[in-house]
Amino acid sequence: MNNQGKYRLIAIALLAAVLFSVFTLFVFSESGTSVSARAAALYCPDTDSFLFEKNADERMPMASTTKIMTALVAIRRGKLSQRIRIPKEATGIEGSSLYLREGEVLTLEELLYGLMLRSANDAATAIALAISGSVEAFAEAMNEEAAALGLANTHFDNPHGLDSETHYTTAKDLARLGAAAIANETARRIASTYKITVGKGESARLIVNHNKLLRSYEGAIGLKTGFTKKCGRCLVGAAERDGVTLVSTTLSAPDDWNDHKRMLDYGFSALTCYASLKVGEYKQRILLLGGKKSSVTVENGEGFSYVDRAGLSAVTTRVCLNASAAAPIKKGDTLGQILFLRDGVTLGTVPLIATEDVGALPRRRRLFIF
Repeated sequence: MNNQGKYRLIAIALLAAVLFSVFTLFVFSESGTSVSARAAALYCPDTDSFLFEKNADERMPMASTTKIMTALVAIRRGKLSQRIRIPKEATGIEGSSLYLREGEVLTLEELLYGLMLRSANDAATAIALAISGSVEAFAEAMNEEAAALGLANTHFDNPHGLDSETHYTTAKDLARLGAAAIANETARRIASTYKITVGKGESARLIVNHNKLLRSYEGAIGLKTGFTKKCGRCLVGAAERDGVTLVSTTLSAPDDWNDHKRMLDYGFSALTCYASLKVGEYKQRILLLGGKKSSVTVENGEGFSYVDRAGLSAVTTRVCLNASAAAPIKKGDTLGQILFLRDGVTLGTVPLIATEDVGALPRRRRLFIF
């Protein structure tokens, strides 16, 4: 074979290698969605379904996305106003940091902002020590919470996510954890904050959120970034549009920001919120017989949201509520319900409850009135 032929074969081999690398970097689903991540998932909490998966059950390290669980445990077991004096053990922790100083005092809430926005490993350690007394005990609490959430393929060794042999999760477990976080009002508020100043005087720190989705993706509400050399780039995203909420996760993703935008775009195009009712949104007064008041207000005691594939028939509602009720009535008594239906099939119900206590009139007065 002459030199020209050898060069041609080498060129073909190089082209094949490049094409193979591109193919393995981006995996396409039937929907056309592509991600660079080694593992990824797109989850809809309202339907408890995964719209996209790639190696989503593979156990992998998750870097600072760990801190979502750290925040949840701290919020549930501590008090936001709790003042925490920083111990020496929480200073000088490697990686992202608030540069905490021994002896300075911050509230748990301020440390949580440092944890979630700046991904501060020293804040994670300070929180763990304040809540549980040691990093090891706090990790046990994290694992208890993981078990309670049904995260069977997740295990925590520490509160910050620095590399450890038995510190791992999966893209699917991480998505469910993200859903639990945005369902918690405090965790959601903190994770969706773009910037905030914590501390006072010389201890004041301006903290800016590392999550670029908050500035670049419409409807973004969080959640958490992460990176170590071993883990690569990790990210948990969440967004809400027109009543549809989605949680996206990537582990070891060279192009994570675009991965999440593609997954979220696909999810919002594939789903529609057909019915949504917030707690107390429906109110109605009904006649009250034999009561110290002539009427009582009822309202929906629960919220309701129905999300399904785009393009389905509309959801209708039916209010089942009598025009009157008999006293006495206690606040919270169920007096009716709202039905949500599609094509005659009931999708869900919401109770209509009394908003106040109303006592009954004495029997003699009731007879006089009626």
